[in-house]
Amino acid sequence: MRTLPVVLAVASSLAAIAVASPARAEASAWVFVGGGGMLWKQSQDASYNPAGTMVIDAGAGSSPDGRVIIGGIFRFQPVFPAGGVDMSVLARICTHGFQAGDWGLAVDVGGFGRYWGNQSIGFSGSASLGMPLGFTLMAQTELGIDHAFSFSVTGGVDLLRLTIYRQTLLQWWQNPSPAYRNAPTASSGASFHF
Repeated sequence: MRTLPVVLAVASSLAAIAVASPARAEASAWVFVGGGGMLWKQSQDASYNPAGTMVIDAGAGSSPDGRVIIGGIFRFQPVFPAGGVDMSVLARICTHGFQAGDWGLAVDVGGFGRYWGNQSIGFSGSASLGMPLGFTLMAQTELGIDHAFSFSVTGGVDLLRLTIYRQTLLQWWQNPSPAYRNAPTASSGASFHF
């Protein structure tokens, strides 16, 4: 007699799974790699140190179908030859054009941590100009405790905007595995799809 309730529970669970419609979860994602130059200081001294820098971003956001995409990224920024890495957690807001590997803008704001040399934490922000094929030009600043300040300009490519999210130049270079197929229409307005 005890097996009958178990059999009924299993059967009803399987029926619910068989009837459920497939889920559609589309999300934006970013994987950026670039390099450039930086001016930074970590003291009351007025002099700035020039340095080379690299930026590595990885993150995810709302649906790429929207005219505006909101998400978050993790940023690692090695500073050469200082030998340290600034780490940031940032909120991102960008245009559909930026996400689709075309012309567009992205703004990132959040906090950073410098856990090398004279350690610091504080504000980090950047503005990025997205260009066709995922190429990106970024201006970034950090402002932290203990008189930490940096400004950098980097250029690079977002590997996901170049490949699966690319919706530009399709007449010359097809995208065989696009992450999505819908582009926003002019009448769609600002829409967020989570």
